[in-house]
Amino acid sequence: MREAASKLGSLDELRGQVEAARRAGRTVALANGCFDLLHVGHVRYLEGAAAEADLLIVGVNGDESVRRLKGEGRPVLPARDRALLVAAVRAVDHVIVFEGDDVRGLLAALRPDVHCKGTDYTPETVPERDVVRAWGGRVAIVGDSKRHDTRELIAKVRA
Repeated sequence: MREAASKLGSLDELRGQVEAARRAGRTVALANGCFDLLHVGHVRYLEGAAAEADLLIVGVNGDESVRRLKGEGRPVLPARDRALLVAAVRAVDHVIVFEGDDVRGLLAALRPDVHCKGTDYTPETVPERDVVRAWGGRVAIVGDSKRHDTRELIAKVRA
């Protein structure tokens, strides 16, 4: 098994991986999130995303992005640690930390066949759906119902 750190890559490296996959006739999926304290809901989301294509790339929000999206005191773990935890999940092939508050730039750069979002979305509510559909990609809703919440987990640990 590859070490988790070997799954982390730059945008240029990932472009090369995507191109190689496409030349080999393989499909590419991209999933994304903050992944601040990895939990079972995250693992099910990633496994569901991996089932949608031959290669799964995961975008992990950078620290400043998580702070803006989730509020004071977040992230609990720095981006590199969160990326390594995501990379340790067997279903994940590659991980990249991205700095935007949404994943549109990463999607446009990699042009995956499938963009995977969790069950708190529908195909019509995925913010990036038009970006993905512009090159013929599709949106997939994956994972279990949103019964797992990092905020609740943090509150339990603090209590």
